[in-house]
Amino acid sequence: MAISGLGSHSISLVFYVILAAFLHKGATQTTPVQGQNLVTNNVSVVEGETAIISCRVKNNDDSVIQLLNPNRQTIYFRDVRPLKDSRFQLVNFSDNELLVSLSNVSLSDEGRYVCQLYTDPPQEAYADITVLVPPGNPILESREEIVSEGNETEITCTAMGSKPASTIKWMKGDQPLQGEATVEELYDRMFTVTSRLRLTVSKEDDGVAVICIIDHPAVKDFQAQKYLEVQYKPEVKIVVGFPEGLTREGENLELTCKAKGKPQPHQINWLKVDDDFPSHALVTGSDLFIENLNKSYNGTYRCVASNLVGEAYDDYILYVYDSRADGAPQKIDHAVIGGVVAVVVFAMLCLLIVLGRYFARHKGTYFTHEAKGADDAADADTAIINAEGGHNNSDDKKEYYI
Repeated sequence: MAISGLGSHSISLVFYVILAAFLHKGATQTTPVQGQNLVTNNVSVVEGETAIISCRVKNNDDSVIQLLNPNRQTIYFRDVRPLKDSRFQLVNFSDNELLVSLSNVSLSDEGRYVCQLYTDPPQEAYADITVLVPPGNPILESREEIVSEGNETEITCTAMGSKPASTIKWMKGDQPLQGEATVEELYDRMFTVTSRLRLTVSKEDDGVAVICIIDHPAVKDFQAQKYLEVQYKPEVKIVVGFPEGLTREGENLELTCKAKGKPQPHQINWLKVDDDFPSHALVTGSDLFIENLNKSYNGTYRCVASNLVGEAYDDYILYVYDSRADGAPQKIDHAVIGGVVAVVVFAMLCLLIVLGRYFARHKGTYFTHEAKGADDAADADTAIINAEGGHNNSDDKKEYYI
């Protein structure tokens, strides 16, 4: 009578629970075969989010499929949930698949879940759920807020309470840096990681961001940054107000000392190196004014600026020229230079022509005394005889070339 009062769904639930308990008891007595016909997958899920557990059957012969928790309690038997944990919900059920969701995952849910198929022998496949716990907001601290150039500073970055342990990276601007990390293990395989970065700063580092980047599978783009504040001694430069060109006798001279540092220079002094400062030179703040220059003012004038970090200086060398000195470079008369070049070229051409005509006229001219005897003959017959005799005395024949 008590059974007849139950609804059909309640009867089915009781039947499945009894059948599951009976089959599970029988399964513990046999050696399970893993993965012959079952397919599942491991799951990594962030704490508080939802995990999906799947049991898939390659070739189902109407065997019963169920999902067990790490304590081997039945979560789902076919499409029925005997376990009273409403966080488990059926996503899909068919002859070849059992798909279950687990919402609001906590660390206690971590472990090995079992997909079980009742065949002969029974088959099991295992899905490991790994719960990831993201770290808290990174804590960035520095040993000192303000550091002077050339000194070393230390910055620490802490990622608290994560699972697994976080990895901390450092960047200064776009330059990667290497820190020194320590890992502290807490409860339930939770970790706190602290990284210490030591670096020597320069004035170029002032205002540059140092970034602590947390690398963890549960979070992306998790970082904190701090801008360096670096103090440095002044940078000094002397600028000439006037004159623009040479400094001549009788003219005035105005120099301005431009100094920049962090903190700003609190003192600027003018002096003349290795000599007395002109008595009538006027110094107003960072400006130096000297009127009616003469050569006795020649020398090196120095501007010295100082702040809490140190001091620096710049020099200006004064040389006073005569009042008639022309500082502008003389202009070159290209027309005159062209005329001189033309005259020289014309003269060279004329010389070449004269030499050419002279050598052409005297080329191949010579005198021969081949018939020397004929010149002294009294008549023609004697001349011929003397000429012929000249052939016999060939050793006396000479030629003269001019």
